[in-house]
Amino acid sequence: MATRYVLPLREGGSLPGLVEADDLGMYVVKFVGAGQGRKTLVAEVVSGELGRALGLPVPELALVEMDPVIGRGEPDPEVQELLRASGGLNLGMDFLPGSLGFDPLTFDVGSEFAGRVLWFDALTGNVDRSWRNPNMLLWHGRPYLIDHGATLIFHHNWAGAARYVTRPYDGGDHVLASVVSDLAAADAELAPRVDEELLREVVGLVPDVWLDDEPGFACPGEVRDAYVRHLLDRVTDRSWLPEVAR
Repeated sequence: MATRYVLPLREGGSLPGLVEADDLGMYVVKFVGAGQGRKTLVAEVVSGELGRALGLPVPELALVEMDPVIGRGEPDPEVQELLRASGGLNLGMDFLPGSLGFDPLTFDVGSEFAGRVLWFDALTGNVDRSWRNPNMLLWHGRPYLIDHGATLIFHHNWAGAARYVTRPYDGGDHVLASVVSDLAAADAELAPRVDEELLREVVGLVPDVWLDDEPGFACPGEVRDAYVRHLLDRVTDRSWLPEVAR
């Protein structure tokens, strides 16, 4: 449960905020009432927890219950409106104090790590890890992957989701595009691990309330099945990978 809204973080378009919770933790919270809506939070959970299960460094995620009156002392009307619209469950990411923005020119991640990140971003269709906006932080000398709300773009159009199964991933703008990456090794290691059991475990972490009333589906269980089916089909096909990794 959130106990204090600390301050808005204006770097992101969704206006996340730094929030203190009753477990004494500090979280960067993305709000369900933000313009991008609940599907951004679904993508954060599914992709973030999938990345963590594959051994990639993703900060811990947590569900944060918000009372909409928590921001009544916030002087910014835009923030007040956002918090009023975000009562209930929101998504928090563990705050990494003192972390720095990632710059590939000053920090060498190595070909193995670069290959794993590129493979993961290709699988999830991440369009938001570019050199302009790396969505990676350095904390205690280690890179961390953040902000996965722009992944899984197929779920914004379930009727046409099938065409995204084989959609090639354009990594030309990726923050690690200039790094010599071992995609073939990443594919050989990671693809066999993305099975139905893992995907059901990850998708099962999404709260029902974020999946309710999805057009074309009778219940949250059907939506979960659709995520699992799509990602299984994509990892099975893998025509979206560069030729060197097939």
